[in-house]
Amino acid sequence: MTTLFWYALAAIGEIGGCFCFWAWLKLGRSPLWTIPGAVALILFAMALTRIESPFAGRAYAAYGGIYILSSLGWLWCVEKVPPDRWDLLGSALCLLGAAVIVLMPRA
Repeated sequence: MTTLFWYALAAIGEIGGCFCFWAWLKLGRSPLWTIPGAVALILFAMALTRIESPFAGRAYAAYGGIYILSSLGWLWCVEKVPPDRWDLLGSALCLLGAAVIVLMPRA
């Protein structure tokens, strides 16, 4: 599997899992929402460990850009709020930073 696949799966797990807790605590949904939330957060952690990187910190830092972009996708697709130009600019800057972390040659 490719690194991008694992990052995408991690983002789905983290955002979905956190949203389940958001639904319970902020939207007044049943506490049973925490069960799929916990499962999704476990999926997130397992997917993030599959990233091809010799150092966890770099894998996590690069994931930050993917997470931000994925969160804006969630905002648009699930919460029906389109990202504005500042959301898009901010996510582009974060993805650029993530690319620098992942793609630049190391000594």
